Amino acid sequence: MNFDKDTYIKLIIYILSKCYNKPNLGKTVLCNILYFIDFNYYELYGTLLTEETYIKSKKGIKPKHFLEVTQDLISKKQLFLRKEPYYNRTIHRYYLTIIPQATFNKKEQELIDSCINRFSGHNATSIGKYTRNDPPFSIAKLGEKIDCRYVFSRNSIYSAMKIKLKNK
Repeated sequence: MNFDKDTYIKLIIYILSKCYNKPNLGKTVLCNILYFIDFNYYELYGTLLTEETYIKSKKGIKPKHFLEVTQDLISKKQLFLRKEPYYNRTIHRYYLTIIPQATFNKKEQELIDSCINRFSGHNATSIGKYTRNDPPFSIAKLGEKIDCRYVFSRNSIYSAMKIKLKNK
């Protein structure tokens, strides 16, 4: 497995372009959307879309390359980060300074859009509660890599395959 930085960058830029008007979309929600895209893709197609490594932390999902990639995009002036008040908390929001040019194939696009539609309305607290019960996350120990193979232990609430069949 080799981390696909180009796809990861395209994905972050695409998600941010689709969710620019959502005041709840901070770093936590963004990282969880990335996790669900990769893990749902693995469940349906047997590989991770970006080959990112996700770590279980006290605060939830921690993508291994997220900080490195977002800092690189900020230094290239393609993103900027603002800390903003969000109810009684501070949210880390990323804003695009470029027009996205991302293209994905049909199966990737459908899955990505499905995850964005399903999870972008959450705030950090609600998506964290939801993610805690996803088998890959709940089985992992703190500080460990989250094993994507546990997607096959998901029940119908989390299973991308069952949700896809239900929506046909």
